[in-house]
Amino acid sequence: MRHETLKSIQLAGRTVDYRLVNSDRAKKLLVRVGLGGVEVVHPVERSPLELQTFLEDRQEWIFQQLDRIERMQSVRRPLKRNGQEILFKGIATPVKIEENRIRRANKVVLADGCITIYCGIDSTTKPATSLENWLRRQAREKIQLLLDGLLKRISKSPGKVYIMGQRTKWGNCSSLQNLSFNWRLIMAPEYVIRYLVTHEVVHLEVPDHSKRFWLTVQSLCPEMDRARQWLSANSHRMMVDLGTI
Repeated sequence: MRHETLKSIQLAGRTVDYRLVNSDRAKKLLVRVGLGGVEVVHPVERSPLELQTFLEDRQEWIFQQLDRIERMQSVRRPLKRNGQEILFKGIATPVKIEENRIRRANKVVLADGCITIYCGIDSTTKPATSLENWLRRQAREKIQLLLDGLLKRISKSPGKVYIMGQRTKWGNCSSLQNLSFNWRLIMAPEYVIRYLVTHEVVHLEVPDHSKRFWLTVQSLCPEMDRARQWLSANSHRMMVDLGTI
């Protein structure tokens, strides 16, 4: 069971707000920093006194991650109605909206290096919703194809596979062995998607980020380092807001 509360702490004279998650399943303290802020997982069996020391020991890393998120958010731009681009499989791809007086429902088509949203004459669905649904389907197809290949090479299989819209994670392997992936992965090059899918698949066998974990990921995905470098430089481009289309 998880119980979340909002907390703040002074680290090197800087106030850091965070969500404290008290978990009866977690075995060790954990801190995550993403677009949604700072999250600290605290096992209920551990003393609350350990938390202060834990965060102080990791303050430099926390500051680095918070500064990185701030830089990412500062360069984000809303997607305008036409003449804008989104990443699709690692390629900057124009997005256009056109009216379709023949079809009643919206339709999204990728052709000649351009994504076109054809809006049906009677449709009440927003173009952004149609685009996101199309991207989700593309992501599911690609992720499932990669999973089919990877699961033949390990001894375990996931319970369920979800395609979700997380704001702070690209993927997750739950304690129930369910895998979830962010639909925005379809915006990355294939080798990056392969790395992120491999990362979560390996967690089915190795739940932590030990040396064994990273060696296993690299053996299954030799482009791991290249993929991590791409994510470091381009992940903010995958967080584009489709809501203004």
